[in-house]
Amino acid sequence: MDSVVLDAPPGINARLGWDPAVTPHDRKRILARQIIGARLGIETTAVRIERESPTTFGHHTRLIASVDGTELPVVIGVAEYRAATVVWVHEPELLVGVDLRDLHPDAQTRAVIRSHSKLWDGSTELDFLTHWTRVQAILAADGRGARVRADWVVLDRNGTRGWINDRPTRYEVVDLSRNAFVITMAHSVAPID
Repeated sequence: MDSVVLDAPPGINARLGWDPAVTPHDRKRILARQIIGARLGIETTAVRIERESPTTFGHHTRLIASVDGTELPVVIGVAEYRAATVVWVHEPELLVGVDLRDLHPDAQTRAVIRSHSKLWDGSTELDFLTHWTRVQAILAADGRGARVRADWVVLDRNGTRGWINDRPTRYEVVDLSRNAFVITMAHSVAPID
């Protein structure tokens, strides 16, 4: 699997990996091991990545990292799109969300993006896609999912800061795009309580 380190803000480590022959399950575990191994300066084989055990019906997608049987106090986040995966690792006091897309969304996705956009006429397809990934990254960081509509997200004029009006949290928005992938990260500006 090919993977690259992404230029994430301080305190957040992120990698992009892609390979249609590797399952999404394996991609996220491989990338998480690479990040944590580099973060701790240890071999990736010393890092164990497991999925959180369910306490009720269903499964949990939260990944947990441990070394020598000791759980690490970090959060592992995952964003996937087709055969690509972004994994990031950060301290629990931050809220982080990532949106991952390729440069060529299908017609249905383009229609959804345009219908929710507040951009002016004459904007390019890349403008619409970039705006959409910023909004989606903030929604992912917020963590409430479908309960929050995309048009509730407010971006500043430059698109580098954003928020949702019913919450005090402010997010910095960072472009991590690489190769043919549009990758946007939103992270809380101040540690959360």
